[in-house]
Amino acid sequence: MFPFRSRSRPSQVRINATEILVNPKETLLQAALRHGIDFPHSCRVGGCATCKCRLLSGRVRELTEASYVLTDEELDQGYILACQSVPQGDLRIEVDLARHSARRRVRGKVVGQQRLTHDITHLQVQLDEALPYKAGQYATLTLDALPGQPRPFSFCTPMQPDAQVGFFIRKVPGGVFTGWVDERPLLGQGLVLEGPQGDFHLRPATAPLLLVAGGSGLAPLLAILHEALAAGVTRPATLLFGARQQRDLYALADITAIAARWPAPFRFVPVLSDIAPETPWSGARGLVTAQIPALLEPGAHAYLCGPPAMIDSASALLRGLGVAPEHIHADRFTTTAPAALADA
Repeated sequence: MFPFRSRSRPSQVRINATEILVNPKETLLQAALRHGIDFPHSCRVGGCATCKCRLLSGRVRELTEASYVLTDEELDQGYILACQSVPQGDLRIEVDLARHSARRRVRGKVVGQQRLTHDITHLQVQLDEALPYKAGQYATLTLDALPGQPRPFSFCTPMQPDAQVGFFIRKVPGGVFTGWVDERPLLGQGLVLEGPQGDFHLRPATAPLLLVAGGSGLAPLLAILHEALAAGVTRPATLLFGARQQRDLYALADITAIAARWPAPFRFVPVLSDIAPETPWSGARGLVTAQIPALLEPGAHAYLCGPPAMIDSASALLRGLGVAPEHIHADRFTTTAPAALADA
């Protein structure tokens, strides 16, 4: 998007009305946080778009491609990802700092720990006070026993009157946080939750819904469906759930209950991608994205959550089928480097 130019002096960057100096090879986000600016951010690896900002003047070197998390309209308007942008000279950017100010830090304790599959655990947390959030958003969790190891996870339920929240946490190989959740009893353990975060939530409309989940990406979609059901949403809905094998399917009773109460046509299609031909399974096989063309209803809006590869494939397929980019909403479940510290 912008050409690279080497430089050896700090860049003078104006963020809204504040001017800061950005050192060579330093990203906009790193510099903003170093100067004490409460800049919106979360994953820091270019996968969530929380740190998106508008480049008003100047040039940046982008460390990763931003087109898979920013819409075509945002790219046309000059939006960039602060965590992946290194200034190539002086520049001006504009960012909505109010998006970040709604975040709060709330203490809580683990009150439920249920194994859903061989590598996914349902963690229930009782907060000390209510935390307003939209179904589909996420929060950063830090266990008291693991200070300095915050990890982001999506809420698996909408807001509850008793201030209890839940998360589906998948064990990542080498993951410190997820390893604790998978291997150790945590009932009664304290933690700090910071949120809400993210722009993934149901937009008002009457169009049919196509929801595509992969693995623990089912969490925010279940929260969205529960919230929509309580709000009386009457949009036709199709839920595609991609997993490797039958043992990786979970929350089926919950989905069945949603389908029974949904006031419009509701289709649930589980898809297994790594199942032997001789294995008894009457459902769909292969990649979950391969089911989209046959199940996409005219004018549908899509909500995607799961691994980046699945999101990218589904997004490209949907655009090719005529779905407008502004009607494709995605939440990529990324991991942070190094791998030994990675968590979903």
